[in-house]
Amino acid sequence: MKGPLFYSKILLFGEYGIIKDSKGLSIPYNFYNGALKVDEDPSETAIASNKSLRRFADYLNELQKNNPELVQFDIAALNADIEKGMYFDSTIPQGYGVGSSGALVAAIYDKYATGKITVLENLTREKLLKLKKVFGEMESFFHGKSSGLDPLNSYLSIPILINSKDNIEPAGIPSQTENGQGAVFLLDSGSTGETGPMVGIFMENMKQEGFRQMLKEQFVRHTDACVDDFLKGDVKSLFSNVKRLSHVVLDNFKPMIPAQFHKLWKHGIDTNDYYLKLCGSGGGGYILGFTEDIEKARKALKDYKLEVVYNF
Repeated sequence: MKGPLFYSKILLFGEYGIIKDSKGLSIPYNFYNGALKVDEDPSETAIASNKSLRRFADYLNELQKNNPELVQFDIAALNADIEKGMYFDSTIPQGYGVGSSGALVAAIYDKYATGKITVLENLTREKLLKLKKVFGEMESFFHGKSSGLDPLNSYLSIPILINSKDNIEPAGIPSQTENGQGAVFLLDSGSTGETGPMVGIFMENMKQEGFRQMLKEQFVRHTDACVDDFLKGDVKSLFSNVKRLSHVVLDNFKPMIPAQFHKLWKHGIDTNDYYLKLCGSGGGGYILGFTEDIEKARKALKDYKLEVVYNF
């Protein structure tokens, strides 16, 4: 058996900010995907995934008991498939900030939730918020407190605009320019980052008045401006706001930037060849880059692997 594919995601803007009601913009990234699967002869990875699914099924059973109004699953069918050796077959790298647990949550909801909200319905704001809430509760099994945004993105496979915590909508993003020189790219840091500890550092910092003020007056303000520029297709303004955002992150989110990238981060700001920002919670995994000239960026970052995800 093999289920439908669910894709990874990229949060273009809004990491950390959306915890404090900044805008956010999340897009599906179909380079990576995952699906539920049963094999005749499972690999070690498949066996480990199957064990993890078993624990997840117990968690979901508790979740539906404690929250009967929110969501119900066909737990018997889920457990029967797990007994047959079902696992999540995924090319999505874990700890890279592209939503590996989100795709798994979407796949489980799609196959086992009863009375589920489907992709084909007219998706009202209420339905989107309900889905986000269900997914948030489901994904919290994997990393503490989840916003539910990653699974939502994976499940619907459309760009999502977060206006605030209680106001999300499908977003139309400008179509890409073929062979455009400007690009959004992923830069592989070569190490993985754990979401839990990074969010912990952020929450600790939030106890300081100065950090909270910086977040509101600089980080959230520049993030919101970037989202508006991107959706309007105002590339010139976008790059000046991304530069400001990159600067604020370098000054205030150092622990989330892998140490070997501090210099590269600053080099981009100083030369304007590219601007870097966090992709997800940081600490490793991918770093997101924006450039007006992809060839310049490739040259400056020649020691690293770049994956273009969007062309201007």
